[in-house]
Amino acid sequence: MLVNLFYTLKNFGVPVSMREHMDLLAALDANLAFADQEAFYYLARTALIKDEKHFDKFDRAMQAFWSGLDSVEGMIEALIPEDWLRQEFSKHLTDEEKAKIESLGGLQELIERFNERLEEQKGRHAGGNKWIGTGGTSPFGHGGYHPSGIRIGGEGKQGRAVKVWEKREYKNLDDSVELGTRNIKVALRRLRKFARQGAADQLDLADTISSTARNAGLLDIKMVPEKHNAVKVLIFFDIGGSMNRHVKTCEELFSAARTEFKHLEFYYFHNFIYESVWKDNRRRFSERIPTYDMMHTYGRDYKVIFVGDASMAPWEITYPGGSVEHHNEEPGKIWMERVLGGYDKAVWINPVPEDSWNYTQSIEMVRSMVDGNMYPLTVKGLEETMQYLGR
Repeated sequence: MLVNLFYTLKNFGVPVSMREHMDLLAALDANLAFADQEAFYYLARTALIKDEKHFDKFDRAMQAFWSGLDSVEGMIEALIPEDWLRQEFSKHLTDEEKAKIESLGGLQELIERFNERLEEQKGRHAGGNKWIGTGGTSPFGHGGYHPSGIRIGGEGKQGRAVKVWEKREYKNLDDSVELGTRNIKVALRRLRKFARQGAADQLDLADTISSTARNAGLLDIKMVPEKHNAVKVLIFFDIGGSMNRHVKTCEELFSAARTEFKHLEFYYFHNFIYESVWKDNRRRFSERIPTYDMMHTYGRDYKVIFVGDASMAPWEITYPGGSVEHHNEEPGKIWMERVLGGYDKAVWINPVPEDSWNYTQSIEMVRSMVDGNMYPLTVKGLEETMQYLGR
């Protein structure tokens, strides 16, 4: 049966190996999960999944796997032991429901009737009170109502089935789905270097025990600062013009970055970086910060991230006066080279789909300037960005 699970996971794109499959079998042989679907779910996820971005794929694969067993034919092939059913029923039913089952003839009769219906029924049934199907008041099937039911296949409606097979908890943890703040946070966590900073407000248990022992048993409490992500990030957002269509995604990225990085500084620019940047878009023309001052404020240990579509006229990069908003005395290319030269690691994150980059000359120019370190604004792209910056 678990061979089918292995291939089902493969079909859903979960990178599971035979080694991990053997680990799961060894765990089951050690009775780490027995006659408990939820325990099996968590055991299988722990043994088979090494990256939380695959949780949603795993859940969908498990749903498909259990759905196959939930069919009438699958149930017969699986030959579910009666003692397992009895144990599951006893564990999940309330006292009131147990009393109701006893009034209907007892649990043994329920199981026997279930097996009889499997043998008798040949087709699908909806409604009614006898056959295994959907709706109705039969104790077998799904979507209906019965105080002592066995749910088989499909989604329940009353929430009273003894066992619910489908279990999907991580709908937006998938590197193949649309971006969201939660997905972005998962990707940004790849860039972590923890250090203890600030006031000593956490108990250091190991040092407290050691110090107390050295102090002849007299309690000597030791405190340490809380651990924080020590990575420093300097991020520049392109705003306005063609970037308006990407506002929502950039807002999600900004929100996630502020949560994940304690040392985060941000600035705005339009199309390309020139001699000044700004912090408040409402005062972009009256309160600008010289780019030189910004560079002298933040040291080389900051990781630099540009976020923009890099879609503009080529002369905005290469010519003096090329900016569409003001007269820049020096080309934007010169200022980009200065910024890149002032920091050890810099990348460009582009919200434009990667398969469109080759069709825009300015994107290729910017990509070349950052030594090819341009990444798409996707979960996978952010993971690759963090891996590069963390080297």
